[in-house]
Amino acid sequence: MESPSFWNEMVSAKNGESLSEMAENQPIMLVFLRFFGCSFCREAISDIAKHRNIFESKGFKVVFVHMAPDVAVAEKFFKKYKLFPVDHISDPEKRFYKEFGLGRGTPQQLFGLMNWIRGVQAAVVEGHGAELESPELGDGFQMPGVFVLHKGEIIRSFIHSHAHDRPDYEEICQI
Repeated sequence: MESPSFWNEMVSAKNGESLSEMAENQPIMLVFLRFFGCSFCREAISDIAKHRNIFESKGFKVVFVHMAPDVAVAEKFFKKYKLFPVDHISDPEKRFYKEFGLGRGTPQQLFGLMNWIRGVQAAVVEGHGAELESPELGDGFQMPGVFVLHKGEIIRSFIHSHAHDRPDYEEICQI
C-alpha cells in the first residue's frame, strides 16, 4: 500500500529520511509528544529509552514527533534520557498531529484528578520534573499518541484519552 502523501513531508532531523521511506523499510513506532516540559512526555521518553533495545531487536525503529522548532532543544531531552541518537520530526505547526487525528485536549483530559495524581508520580516520585509550557518546548494542550506504521499502513495505534495515560509500548509493538 502507498503511504499517505504527507508521510513524505515528515523528515527525520537525524538522517533526513522521510517517514514514508523509514516505514517502507521496517516497522516504525511513531510517538507524538505533548511538549518537552510535560512530566508525562519525559516519562514516555524514559520508558522508551529503557526498552529501546527490545523494540529494535524486534525490527522496530522509534521515531518521535514533537513541536520544538529548534532541533537542539529536542536533542537535549533525548540525550538526558540516553535516547540519542534517535529519529525525530519537528512539527511546530502541529500539522502532522492533525493528520494523525490528534487534537487539543479538553480540561478533563488535561486537568482531571488523575492527571494531578499521575503528574506528581511522574514529576516527583519518578524524578522527571516539569517545566511550564513555552513555544520552544511545545504545546501543553496538545494530546499525544503512538502509532505503529509499516509499508504505508497504520498497523496499531494508541490515542491517549487523558494526558496521564501510560501506554504499554511493548504491547503496541506486537505485530
